[in-house]
Amino acid sequence: MAIVVTFGSSGVSERHLMSRQLSVDCDLTSQHTIAEEMVKAIGHHFLHDERDRKYYADSYSCRPPPLFIITITFIELAFFIYYTIVLGVTSSGPIPIDSLFIYRPDKRDQIWRFVFYLVLHAGWIHLIFNLLVQLLVGLPLEMVHGSARIGTVYMAGVLAGSLGTSVFDSDVYLVGASGGVYALLAAHLANVLLNYNHMESGILRLFAVFVIASTDVGIAIYDRYYHESEGPVSYVAHLTGALAGLTIGLLVLKNFEQKLHEQLMWWIALGVYGACILFAILYNVFN
Repeated sequence: MAIVVTFGSSGVSERHLMSRQLSVDCDLTSQHTIAEEMVKAIGHHFLHDERDRKYYADSYSCRPPPLFIITITFIELAFFIYYTIVLGVTSSGPIPIDSLFIYRPDKRDQIWRFVFYLVLHAGWIHLIFNLLVQLLVGLPLEMVHGSARIGTVYMAGVLAGSLGTSVFDSDVYLVGASGGVYALLAAHLANVLLNYNHMESGILRLFAVFVIASTDVGIAIYDRYYHESEGPVSYVAHLTGALAGLTIGLLVLKNFEQKLHEQLMWWIALGVYGACILFAILYNVFN
């Protein structure tokens, strides 16, 4: 005698729902694990202290998300697309010298130009370099240290770039976000140097930053002295932006819980940066 066992529709439906729920849980677990690994990797590469790495990995929630670098990148890209349509921008120009945003020595009374020049770029090579560094270096730094700190470092570099150019290379025009980009690079580089023994692949990181920065500055110097354009473009912003990164960014990006002597050094660095900015402002006012 054969025994036939049948399952009702309710049993099949229940097993189907359980199977779907298990599949969803596995997908969420997989996504959660990937996100955790990404956060751990960022903390591992951009923090030197193991306690800071663990604290960051345990507490990071992407709330709020790293919006500063993403926003500034989209703004720069939008302006480039606009001027590409209007002027037909190539790999190295033309430079929109009549723009309301470009820094010009004969328009120094229009003080917004000392900051908003960052939205313009001298060709797509200039743009691509800045955007890549912003996203590959600036975005992870913002995830680790927050938008306020990274925004401060970046804008300090932008302002230092224009003011430094107005003092040391006062006859040239200025476009691009290189001041802010080099502030981020210099701040991260200083962090690597100070904590070299705790960083994995420290020499590789130093070499990579050196090659990237040297190549970009070399191109800027070539464009400054050997490339005919509608107006001379400065490379001083790269250097003064980097100096801003070394002062403002050095201790801002160092760790989460600063000790007393580190806080004192932070105020000293802030004082040095403030004194340089004040000198440059007074120079422009009285000249």
